[in-house]
Amino acid sequence: MSTTAVHSLWTTAAEPLDKIPAPHIEYAQLSPTLIVVGAAILGVLVEALVPRKSRHYTQVFLAVVALTAAFAAVVGLAVGGYGTTKAHIAAMGAIAVDGPALFLQGTILLASLVAVFTFAERRLDPAAHGNRVDSFAAQAGSVPGSDSEKAAVRAGFTTTEVFPLALFAVAGMLVFPAANDLLTLFIALEVFSLPLYLLCALARRKRLMSQEAAVKYFLLGAFSSAFLLFGIALLYGYAGSVSYARIADVVDGTVQTIDPALAGTMGNDALLLIGGALVLTGMLFKVGAVPFHMWTPDVYQGAPTPITGFMAAATKVAAFGALLRLLYVVLPGLRWDWRPVMWAVAIVTMLGGAIVAITQTDIKRLLAYSSIAHAGFILAGVIAVTPDGVSSVLFYLLAYSFVTIGAFAVVTLVRDAGGEATHLSKWAGLGRRSPLVAAVFAVFLLAFAGIPLTSGFSGKFAVFRAAAEGGAGALVVVGVISSAIAAFFYVRVIVLMFFSEPKPEGPTVAVPSPLTTTTIAVGVAVTLVLGVAPQYFLDLAGQASVFVR
Repeated sequence: MSTTAVHSLWTTAAEPLDKIPAPHIEYAQLSPTLIVVGAAILGVLVEALVPRKSRHYTQVFLAVVALTAAFAAVVGLAVGGYGTTKAHIAAMGAIAVDGPALFLQGTILLASLVAVFTFAERRLDPAAHGNRVDSFAAQAGSVPGSDSEKAAVRAGFTTTEVFPLALFAVAGMLVFPAANDLLTLFIALEVFSLPLYLLCALARRKRLMSQEAAVKYFLLGAFSSAFLLFGIALLYGYAGSVSYARIADVVDGTVQTIDPALAGTMGNDALLLIGGALVLTGMLFKVGAVPFHMWTPDVYQGAPTPITGFMAAATKVAAFGALLRLLYVVLPGLRWDWRPVMWAVAIVTMLGGAIVAITQTDIKRLLAYSSIAHAGFILAGVIAVTPDGVSSVLFYLLAYSFVTIGAFAVVTLVRDAGGEATHLSKWAGLGRRSPLVAAVFAVFLLAFAGIPLTSGFSGKFAVFRAAAEGGAGALVVVGVISSAIAAFFYVRVIVLMFFSEPKPEGPTVAVPSPLTTTTIAVGVAVTLVLGVAPQYFLDLAGQASVFVR
């Protein structure tokens, strides 16, 4: 009897199976990400195959072309109606192609393009041994101050790997706000975080501080990834799926079919609440909200300044995009549970960022705490839970990213013998020594403070209005008080630059190449255009504010 059973099993298994279905991928709609990934892989090959002399120019050219082409692809998709009427879920349910995704991807690509110009800057430091140098270590693998590092500097080595690393980070950031299931979200998070951990450690000056920043970022980033992954596991146990739409359906109670293997846990509210809380904790780490902000000031201060600008702008855009999609698509049924928590987080973030910034003496740390306060302002728009809330957050992220990159680009210009002069006392009298640079920096500081006729005012007004209409009036009051506190330290820096006597041994302002000049000019232009005539961009964000389910 047993032999026949075995025999029959064997014969059934040997019969030809039906064809395995091939995955259906919409390559055209994923083209922005694919272009950037392709260029990043080419960049790795350039490092291996192109002679050292030509690498820098090849990498800069490749990065600029890739980011421009990817932005053109995003515009093409938006014009083709994929942000509105043709919005849908692509790549077998993994990626959403809709208005918010395209708007955020466009913002990330433009910000990254402008930031890459600051990576390529080679005129600020004096030439070393007849070779022009940039902001990055000559040889990343060598111990700071060692003979091998000195030999690398003498030989004129440069770390051109920063360009493919940045492109990999951008690729992850493009997927992060568009992810439509929790595993895609997690993989995108890792793809953009790992290159950033490396980039933070590559400063040419202050190598040890830079490496310390990278280690802190790596450890806290690993914590946040662990929170996120644990939350994903619990949400999977709750809903029997990692797909956003399926989890939302289980939360709403519209799913009738229960997977027998998960019958014991499906619909268990404890799993939903703890899983949701852990996933949100992971997201708030990336956003830099209090109390998950501890990495921000140290990392911003220690990382090479071009990297700080890139990270401060692009990571915030990607993280807030993903947070919006989670709260609006996956957990709208849990609104009564997450709104009070987000209220508390937004309030402590706005006040904490603004109050602690007053005590800072380093310009990069000051901008870091300012970015924490801005995360609180953006959270006010997230809490609104209305289409206006989404569009106001999108507009704010667009405005904020260019001001930030511009401000950090200005920081790279003010130098003394030890490299960048980031201590505030050294900025005294800068307005008399270099009126143009001080005036440009003042424009960025006024935009951060939310003074009318700058993009910061338009963004804050949009976010606070959405919050007030969404029933969060008390939050707006706290936001206005925090803005007033924050305005104090921005104005203090402006007073220091224009109304203090310059010290004879003070820093000089380096004359940048056209690359950094372009970055700063674009920052000023966007700041003023979004401040004086924001309506077109507000309408654009309004059209792009509907998530696809």
